[in-house]
Amino acid sequence: MGTVDKPKLDSQAELAKAAWHRFVETFEPLRPDLYQYCRALTRNAWDAEDLVQDTLARGLVTLGCLFQEIENPRAWLFRVASNLWIDRQRRKREELSPDGPPDVPAPHADYIETRDSGLTLIGTLSPQERAAVLLKDVFEFTLEETAAVLATTPGAIKAALHRGRGKLAEREPIERGTVSSAVLDAFCDAFNARDIDRLVDLMLETTTAEIVGIATEYGPRKMRRPDTGSLYHTLFSPISHAVTPELRAGDRGGTPRIERREYHDEPVLLCWYDHEDGPVVRDVVRVGAEDDRITWIRYHFFSPDVLADVCGELGVAWRSNGYRYWPMEN
Repeated sequence: MGTVDKPKLDSQAELAKAAWHRFVETFEPLRPDLYQYCRALTRNAWDAEDLVQDTLARGLVTLGCLFQEIENPRAWLFRVASNLWIDRQRRKREELSPDGPPDVPAPHADYIETRDSGLTLIGTLSPQERAAVLLKDVFEFTLEETAAVLATTPGAIKAALHRGRGKLAEREPIERGTVSSAVLDAFCDAFNARDIDRLVDLMLETTTAEIVGIATEYGPRKMRRPDTGSLYHTLFSPISHAVTPELRAGDRGGTPRIERREYHDEPVLLCWYDHEDGPVVRDVVRVGAEDDRITWIRYHFFSPDVLADVCGELGVAWRSNGYRYWPMEN
């Protein structure tokens, strides 16, 4: 019996990358709406962007298994996001109580999120009720479209809307950052000094870096590589290597300085770039740590919805880098 040659991993990775790039380009116009829907479901910017990325990843896989054309791409993406989020909420509830917890709101947080003042109702609802109210009342889906997105009947949606609209508003707790100020201050000092060796010394060998929606690196040795390393390019490369010309208008071509700020009781790092009309933020970075060593870094350079969300609340100037580094195919 003859042997079958195994496909090379590199060639498979290139095929997957090409499919992913094309998928991201196709659905790019729907990203702002998708983010706002995920933001309303999850109630914070970080979980919203995670849900967006998971929705796109699941959507790409699901799309490859479909025989029919997608008639309403917006509703289809919202359905993927809804299913992912509802499934996660159910799993969380099952973990809390195998017998099934009562349908009661979570304890409210002891602070107010100004941007969510119009959505205070949403925090008290069950997953199905929350999605129904958002789809129907906020994103203006019809009753039938809402039922299709949530894979149920118009009658069930009517009942969910009736229950949801009648509940009082409460707040959900938002996960707080645990990384110490000392670690972040050391990170900022080393970053602004362009001391890559000192930055690497702050990390574990297992530290990961994620450019959200673009790439993940495992270990600081890969982060510092001059060809592809995220840490190296953030420190030493101007944005011209990663941002399309139309989005870098006014940029002076320098490298960023980084600054620690507090966002919803969590420390975040703002990356400031010099522009002709003054400095602007082009990246928001989150850092995780254990025992004063950095365990993960997340760059939101290609997450313009998160940049708008965070910088809008902090009241700082910002610019979008788009959702991708590669040019749109004709």
